[in-house]
Amino acid sequence: MRRREFITLLGGAAAWPLAAYAQQTDRMRRIGVLMSRRAGNLQGHGQLTAFQEALQKLGWSDGGNVRINICWGENDVDRERQCATELVALMPEVVLVSGTLGAMSLQHIRPTLPIVFVQIADPVGSGIVDSLARPGGNTTGFINYEFSLAGKWVELLKQIAPNVTQVLVIRDSSNPSGIGQFSAIQGAAQSRGVEVSPVGIRDAGEIERGVATFARSANGGLIVTGTGSVYQELIIQLAARYKLPAVYADSYIVAEGGLISYGSDRIDQFRQAANYVDRILKGEKPADLPVQTPTKYELAINLKTAKALGLTVPQALQASADQVIE
Repeated sequence: MRRREFITLLGGAAAWPLAAYAQQTDRMRRIGVLMSRRAGNLQGHGQLTAFQEALQKLGWSDGGNVRINICWGENDVDRERQCATELVALMPEVVLVSGTLGAMSLQHIRPTLPIVFVQIADPVGSGIVDSLARPGGNTTGFINYEFSLAGKWVELLKQIAPNVTQVLVIRDSSNPSGIGQFSAIQGAAQSRGVEVSPVGIRDAGEIERGVATFARSANGGLIVTGTGSVYQELIIQLAARYKLPAVYADSYIVAEGGLISYGSDRIDQFRQAANYVDRILKGEKPADLPVQTPTKYELAINLKTAKALGLTVPQALQASADQVIE
């Protein structure tokens, strides 16, 4: 087993042993957080900061009247299960979880645990909730995008790179939402005369081999789903190396050199999740809190990357973007 980094306090302190929690007063409430990212991921820390600040506005102070513990699941099946086990052992009153794997692990280990999720694409299809309006059980939360978004990804790729006829979809085949996203992309691509094929993300080598093989064919492009973004730095490098236009699900990837993205405001989801956590701590049940869909999607374009790929971004597309990086 590799050295554990798993649970840290939001302020960066070391994990508190279980015995220490037993000594806390009844006034100290407990919140667990299971993140699907790596511990050093800047976007993940930004999302946690947004969650903490939103909680503070609602009257919850970490170390004052609430203790927040975090585990970084790294979007890895085994790691997510380990995180879920460790957090459940601390007996939190509610857990905030990002991603499908973590939510399913928590439900399996402790079905009665109140859970608020973010960044899940298909909670009904994954069996996490019964329905969006009536979640049932003890889990509710916020969808990061609906599968209909797949059509927009294909559309954007054709707008910015009209010659694309083949698309490699990078997604996590072990994640139910990754499977669903690929199916939705297939349906959207067929109507536009685009052929799609998948590649998994078990490790960096699988991605490198898949992209290198795909790049041997002409008129290719990439769609990087939400479950594939864990290797965003590598994918950006590969897209540049093989001159492949790529569409991403997250705008921060465009800021780091990706070509174009379209997706929901993930930071805002963490702020909204704080409200649900607050309501659960005050006695409301997750089953009575409907799963919410995004209210805003953001389009980002990196003109420098487009130029390096020899692409001219249509003016109409630039005008519709929320963020243009030059």
